[in-house]
Amino acid sequence: METKQTKQLYGDICPYTPWTAAVLDNVFRSIFQNPRKIVGDYIRPGMTVMDIGCGPGFFTFAMAKMVGPRGLVISIDVQQEMLDRVKKKSEKPGLAGRILFHLGTPGAIGIDKNADFILSFYMVHEVPDRDAFFKEVFGLLNPGSRYLIVEPVIHVSQKAFDDTLEHARRAGFMVEKQPKVLMSRAALLMKQ
Repeated sequence: METKQTKQLYGDICPYTPWTAAVLDNVFRSIFQNPRKIVGDYIRPGMTVMDIGCGPGFFTFAMAKMVGPRGLVISIDVQQEMLDRVKKKSEKPGLAGRILFHLGTPGAIGIDKNADFILSFYMVHEVPDRDAFFKEVFGLLNPGSRYLIVEPVIHVSQKAFDDTLEHARRAGFMVEKQPKVLMSRAALLMKQ
Protein backbone atom coordinates (compact mmCIF):
# COMPACT_ATOMS: atom_id res chain seq x y z
CA MET A 1 0.00 0.00 0.00
CA GLU A 2 1.35 3.41 -0.94
CA THR A 3 1.49 5.81 1.98
CA LYS A 4 2.20 9.54 2.08
CA GLN A 5 5.67 8.74 3.47
CA THR A 6 6.57 6.30 0.66
CA LYS A 7 5.29 8.80 -1.92
CA GLN A 8 7.59 11.46 -0.41
CA LEU A 9 10.57 9.07 -0.35
CA TYR A 10 10.15 7.41 -3.73
CA GLY A 11 7.83 9.54 -5.89
CA ASP A 12 6.05 7.33 -8.43
CA ILE A 13 8.09 4.24 -7.60
CA CYS A 14 6.04 1.20 -6.63
CA PRO A 15 6.78 0.84 -2.89
CA TYR A 16 7.91 -2.37 -1.26
CA THR A 17 5.28 -4.54 0.38
CA PRO A 18 5.51 -8.29 0.99
CA TRP A 19 2.60 -8.70 -1.45
CA THR A 20 4.25 -6.78 -4.33
CA ALA A 21 7.51 -8.63 -3.72
CA ALA A 22 5.68 -11.97 -3.90
CA VAL A 23 3.91 -10.98 -7.13
CA LEU A 24 7.21 -9.95 -8.72
CA ASP A 25 9.14 -13.02 -7.56
CA ASN A 26 7.36 -16.36 -7.81
CA VAL A 27 7.60 -19.62 -9.71
CA PHE A 28 4.48 -18.89 -11.78
CA ARG A 29 5.98 -15.69 -13.18
CA SER A 30 8.86 -17.69 -14.64
CA ILE A 31 6.35 -19.53 -16.84
CA PHE A 32 5.32 -16.27 -18.53
CA GLN A 33 8.52 -14.23 -18.17
CA ASN A 34 11.35 -16.73 -18.14
CA PRO A 35 14.58 -14.83 -17.35
CA ARG A 36 16.75 -17.22 -19.39
CA LYS A 37 14.57 -16.66 -22.47
CA ILE A 38 14.48 -12.89 -21.96
CA VAL A 39 18.15 -12.15 -21.16
CA GLY A 40 20.00 -15.43 -21.85
CA ASP A 41 21.12 -14.41 -25.34
CA TYR A 42 22.91 -11.32 -23.97
CA ILE A 43 24.78 -12.76 -20.97
CA ARG A 44 27.92 -14.91 -20.98
CA PRO A 45 30.00 -16.44 -18.17
CA GLY A 46 32.43 -13.97 -16.63
CA MET A 47 30.42 -10.87 -17.54
CA THR A 48 29.56 -8.02 -15.21
CA VAL A 49 25.85 -7.24 -15.51
CA MET A 50 23.52 -4.82 -13.76
CA ASP A 51 19.91 -5.29 -12.73
CA ILE A 52 18.68 -1.70 -12.32
CA GLY A 53 15.44 -1.73 -10.38
CA CYS A 54 16.04 -5.29 -9.24
CA GLY A 55 13.02 -5.42 -6.94
CA PRO A 56 12.98 -8.76 -5.11
CA GLY A 57 15.62 -10.26 -7.44
CA PHE A 58 13.61 -12.25 -9.96
CA PHE A 59 16.17 -11.53 -12.72
CA THR A 60 19.16 -11.05 -10.40
CA PHE A 61 19.32 -14.73 -9.42
CA ALA A 62 18.92 -16.02 -12.96
CA MET A 63 21.63 -13.63 -14.19
CA ALA A 64 23.94 -14.67 -11.33
CA LYS A 65 23.70 -18.26 -12.57
CA MET A 66 24.37 -17.14 -16.16
CA VAL A 67 27.52 -15.12 -15.35
CA GLY A 68 28.96 -18.03 -13.38
CA PRO A 69 31.48 -17.94 -10.52
CA ARG A 70 33.79 -15.46 -12.29
CA GLY A 71 31.01 -13.04 -13.20
CA LEU A 72 29.20 -10.39 -11.20
CA VAL A 73 25.63 -9.12 -10.99
CA ILE A 74 25.18 -5.65 -9.55
CA SER A 75 21.70 -5.57 -8.06
CA ILE A 76 20.44 -1.98 -7.80
CA ASP A 77 17.27 -0.62 -6.24
CA VAL A 78 16.12 2.56 -4.51
CA GLN A 79 14.37 0.64 -1.74
CA GLN A 80 16.52 -0.94 0.95
CA GLU A 81 13.72 -3.44 1.69
CA MET A 82 14.04 -4.88 -1.82
CA LEU A 83 17.81 -5.17 -1.54
CA ASP A 84 17.47 -6.79 1.89
CA ARG A 85 15.10 -9.38 0.41
CA VAL A 86 17.55 -10.13 -2.44
CA LYS A 87 20.47 -10.40 0.02
CA LYS A 88 18.59 -12.83 2.24
CA LYS A 89 17.52 -15.00 -0.70
CA SER A 90 21.01 -14.96 -2.24
CA GLU A 91 22.46 -16.76 0.77
CA LYS A 92 20.34 -19.88 0.17
CA PRO A 93 21.56 -20.90 -3.29
CA GLY A 94 25.15 -19.82 -2.57
CA LEU A 95 25.16 -16.98 -5.10
CA ALA A 96 25.98 -14.12 -2.70
CA GLY A 97 29.60 -13.95 -3.90
CA ARG A 98 28.36 -13.18 -7.41
CA ILE A 99 25.97 -10.39 -6.38
CA LEU A 100 26.89 -6.86 -5.34
CA PHE A 101 24.08 -4.85 -3.76
CA HIS A 102 23.75 -1.12 -4.36
CA LEU A 103 21.19 1.35 -3.01
CA GLY A 104 20.51 4.10 -5.54
CA THR A 105 18.24 7.11 -5.24
CA PRO A 106 15.23 8.11 -7.38
CA GLY A 107 17.45 10.78 -8.95
CA ALA A 108 20.66 8.80 -9.55
CA ILE A 109 21.99 5.28 -9.78
CA GLY A 110 25.19 6.49 -8.17
CA ILE A 111 27.61 3.63 -8.74
CA ASP A 112 31.18 3.68 -10.02
CA LYS A 113 31.29 0.40 -11.96
CA ASN A 114 30.99 -0.61 -15.60
CA ALA A 115 28.91 -3.40 -17.09
CA ASP A 116 28.79 -5.62 -20.14
CA PHE A 117 24.99 -5.81 -20.02
CA ILE A 118 22.28 -3.89 -18.14
CA LEU A 119 18.63 -4.76 -17.58
CA SER A 120 15.82 -2.45 -16.47
CA PHE A 121 12.65 -4.50 -16.18
CA TYR A 122 9.40 -2.63 -15.50
CA MET A 123 11.04 0.41 -13.94
CA VAL A 124 12.02 3.08 -16.49
CA HIS A 125 8.47 4.50 -16.46
CA GLU A 126 9.07 5.34 -12.76
CA VAL A 127 12.22 7.40 -13.42
CA PRO A 128 11.63 11.12 -12.76
CA ASP A 129 14.32 12.46 -15.18
CA ARG A 130 14.79 10.04 -18.08
CA ASP A 131 17.40 12.21 -19.86
CA ALA A 132 19.66 12.16 -16.80
CA PHE A 133 18.92 8.47 -16.21
CA PHE A 134 19.85 7.37 -19.74
CA LYS A 135 23.02 9.47 -19.69
CA GLU A 136 24.04 7.77 -16.46
CA VAL A 137 23.23 4.28 -17.81
CA PHE A 138 25.14 5.07 -21.02
CA GLY A 139 28.20 5.93 -18.90
CA LEU A 140 27.94 2.63 -17.00
CA LEU A 141 28.12 0.43 -20.10
CA ASN A 142 31.33 -0.75 -21.71
CA PRO A 143 31.62 0.19 -25.43
CA GLY A 144 29.57 -2.12 -27.66
CA SER A 145 27.54 -3.39 -24.71
CA ARG A 146 23.78 -3.74 -24.57
CA TYR A 147 20.97 -2.45 -22.40
CA LEU A 148 17.56 -4.12 -22.35
CA ILE A 149 14.53 -2.08 -21.32
CA VAL A 150 11.25 -3.88 -20.70
CA GLU A 151 8.10 -1.98 -19.76
CA PRO A 152 4.59 -3.24 -18.89
CA VAL A 153 1.90 -2.66 -21.53
CA ILE A 154 -0.66 -1.92 -18.79
CA HIS A 155 1.34 1.10 -17.57
CA VAL A 156 3.21 2.24 -20.67
CA SER A 157 1.45 3.08 -23.95
CA GLN A 158 3.22 2.68 -27.28
CA LYS A 159 3.49 6.48 -27.51
CA ALA A 160 5.06 6.68 -24.04
CA PHE A 161 7.48 3.86 -24.91
CA ASP A 162 8.47 5.61 -28.15
CA ASP A 163 9.14 8.74 -26.08
CA THR A 164 11.32 6.68 -23.73
CA LEU A 165 13.32 5.41 -26.70
CA GLU A 166 13.78 8.99 -27.90
CA HIS A 167 15.31 9.87 -24.50
CA ALA A 168 17.63 6.87 -24.89
CA ARG A 169 18.69 7.98 -28.40
CA ARG A 170 19.49 11.47 -27.11
CA ALA A 171 21.84 9.86 -24.58
CA GLY A 172 23.69 8.07 -27.41
CA PHE A 173 21.96 4.70 -27.55
CA MET A 174 21.01 2.96 -30.78
CA VAL A 175 17.93 0.72 -30.84
CA GLU A 176 19.24 -2.64 -32.03
CA LYS A 177 15.94 -4.48 -31.93
CA GLN A 178 12.62 -4.71 -30.11
CA PRO A 179 12.37 -8.28 -28.81
CA LYS A 180 9.04 -9.86 -27.91
CA VAL A 181 8.36 -10.15 -24.19
CA LEU A 182 4.90 -11.24 -23.07
CA MET A 183 2.67 -8.39 -21.82
CA SER A 184 5.52 -5.95 -22.37
CA ARG A 185 7.18 -3.45 -24.65
CA ALA A 186 10.90 -4.07 -24.99
CA ALA A 187 13.95 -2.57 -26.66
CA LEU A 188 17.52 -3.79 -26.83
CA LEU A 189 19.75 -0.73 -26.91
CA MET A 190 23.41 -0.68 -27.85
CA LYS A 191 26.14 1.67 -26.78
CA GLN A 192 27.86 2.65 -30.02
